[in-house]
Amino acid sequence: MHVRRPATLASLAAELGVSRTTVSNAYNRPDQLSPELRRRVLETARRLGYPGPDPVARSLRTRKAGAVGLLLTENLSYAFRDPAALGFLEGLALACEGAGQGLHLVPVNPEREDVAAVHRAGVDGFVVYSVPDDDPHLAAVLSRPVPTVVADQPTVDGVDRVGIDDRGAIMELAQQLITLGHRKVGVICMRLARDRNDGFAPVERQKTAHFHVQRTRLAGLSEAFAKVGVDWSRVPVVERFDHSTASGASAAAQLLDADRDVTALICTSDILALGALTEAKRRGLRVPQDLTVTGFDGIAEGERLGLTTVRQPVLEKGKAAGKLLLASPDPTRPREITLPTELILGTTSAAPRTAEERWFGP
Repeated sequence: MHVRRPATLASLAAELGVSRTTVSNAYNRPDQLSPELRRRVLETARRLGYPGPDPVARSLRTRKAGAVGLLLTENLSYAFRDPAALGFLEGLALACEGAGQGLHLVPVNPEREDVAAVHRAGVDGFVVYSVPDDDPHLAAVLSRPVPTVVADQPTVDGVDRVGIDDRGAIMELAQQLITLGHRKVGVICMRLARDRNDGFAPVERQKTAHFHVQRTRLAGLSEAFAKVGVDWSRVPVVERFDHSTASGASAAAQLLDADRDVTALICTSDILALGALTEAKRRGLRVPQDLTVTGFDGIAEGERLGLTTVRQPVLEKGKAAGKLLLASPDPTRPREITLPTELILGTTSAAPRTAEERWFGP
């Protein structure tokens, strides 16, 4: 069977009697041709089976991939499952669309040191989304001669960053609980390091955490409660490696089993807080009468349930990261954008009841 070979840029140009540059411009720089000439080029290309310029060859010629890489040290499904990550991804995608750039996801397994995906990625720059300061994939990104912007964490000398004031935001939330009268609090936090620890996190682990955001939020809570005489070393802090509502529920169960005097659960994300609410309900605890529960992020499901939380502008954060990356870099002066947050006083927080008034179920 004879298979017709597809037309090439050269054969298409010969067929039309124009230069190869003219054919290329019909695809890449249409403003350089009259509408009639461009229509004739594209119609002839369809008739001859010309597929268009080879993007690989073009990137080799221009040394531009036309795409932004997003480094996410989570499995790919996480980006579409976690509401805060999804909002950030949407904002970054909007920034890329506005600049005519593609978006290349570079997800890597948080429990496996395989930096090949970073080195293989054909991108013009990277946005690094919330990774630990000792992450090998981050080191691989920084070894490449392309612009990089870090979103949230870590803080890297000489690298542009977009984030929020985590310390100030969590201290505002803590002050609200202190004003309500809470002193016996417990904390449920996201992973503090690359090693898996699904259990209590002592003060030393909190202070040496490789995840800057979690370390800063815990330090802010410690500072706020120390001002009213709370010994932070006696405050139960439960860490979970996986970020899910199931993790939040199991962490709440572990904490409440260990300390029934706790009057408030402070969760460092809304996802963990939603799990804590589920566990409270399972135990027959009334929120907020028997137990106050707070979160952090301001996701839609938390808002629907009236969760007391800190709302951060995740979509705007993604946009800002993308625009910062695509702007002309200034290697002599790294840029930092700090976005505002808002304390949301929902229906899951109230003054603590006395021990005689509270019932902690089975």
